[in-house]
Amino acid sequence: MEVVSCFLKGQKIQWEEDISEKEWESLFELSIQHQILPIFFETVYSCPAFASLSKEKVQWIKHQMFCQIIVQNRKTEEFLGLYKRLLEADLTPIVVKGIICRSLYREPDYRASGDEDLLIPAEEFDSYREIFLKNGMKYMDPSADVEKEGEVPFYKEGGALRIELHKELFPSESQAYGYFNRVFENSFTNKIIFDVKGVPIYTLNHTDHLLYLLMHAFKHFLHSGFGVRQVCDIVLYTNTYGKEIDWTHVYNTMAEIHGELFSASIFDIGSRYLNFDMEKACYPKTWRRIKANGEELLEDLIAGGIFGNSSISRKHSSNITLQAVTEKKEQGKIKKPLIWQCVFPDMKYMERTYSYLKTYPFLLPVAWISRLKRYQREMKQKQNNDARKSIEIGNRRVNLMKKYKII
Repeated sequence: MEVVSCFLKGQKIQWEEDISEKEWESLFELSIQHQILPIFFETVYSCPAFASLSKEKVQWIKHQMFCQIIVQNRKTEEFLGLYKRLLEADLTPIVVKGIICRSLYREPDYRASGDEDLLIPAEEFDSYREIFLKNGMKYMDPSADVEKEGEVPFYKEGGALRIELHKELFPSESQAYGYFNRVFENSFTNKIIFDVKGVPIYTLNHTDHLLYLLMHAFKHFLHSGFGVRQVCDIVLYTNTYGKEIDWTHVYNTMAEIHGELFSASIFDIGSRYLNFDMEKACYPKTWRRIKANGEELLEDLIAGGIFGNSSISRKHSSNITLQAVTEKKEQGKIKKPLIWQCVFPDMKYMERTYSYLKTYPFLLPVAWISRLKRYQREMKQKQNNDARKSIEIGNRRVNLMKKYKII
């Protein structure tokens, strides 16, 4: 966190104490898990303690860093080219996260984006699809029923760009957070223009965008977690646009979904570690009065990596956390044995891997058997995949959700 903080301030780390090569390797592995390798490397490579890392390892890390920067730069150029084609067709999709957040960083291409997210009116999907296909974009899943899906992923053939075309920002079928979409019902009416390298990009207004960043992090927290990069995005966004944010609306909205203490804890992490400026951001007294301590949340998000993908065990643990949130919302208390949900997930979860269930839902028991067999194979092959570990992580994170009064 000290390294990330120094990068955001435009400073270099000046560690002089002995740090072993093994410790450096662990730190760089963590930076890769959080997709902030360029940020980390640039900030530490000139410090005295860095000399303990072998030249061979340094060269490997530099190669990984430059590859990531080059790929990200290519993604940005391909995206801006495609966005121009959309504007020429009088289409004005709303861009969220991604390129908007990258522009806030001192070195935008150091902040990686796996894909770009576009929100469009559902009734205009055919127009977007036509332009996408004409410009070399292909369906990530050709077998998907794109007319029914709320989110349709595309990739550029022969390129680096990936785009998630959203008809809705959150999956409406989700019992845990599908209702978040109502917060953004007026997004197209209230959208603003953001300039990126001379290209006018339409995006959410600053209040809605902060809400989306918080709710997106909240959604991933309900699954298997979110990473340091998301906290950086939120801190930079509020430090930059705090004066234009309706903080009362943000607070009330997060309170409605039981996310006000969660959000306050993110800002506590930002204040302690990432140069969050309460005065500059116009951070309201309402939130300052909340006794938020983000330390346990910080431990959780560091362990989880980007979007909680640090291990297969952790990813599987989302069955437990989502079930806890869903049952609390539906019944007021958790009744079912959570281990059952981890072993036999519901239809919607299973459809992600076993697409034939969308057409033949009666084959769910067959998919469960296939999943258990695959899980057995994975456990033999991978050290970071253990059923008992999934349950342990899931139960610990349920307790953390209770602490933050989400359930």
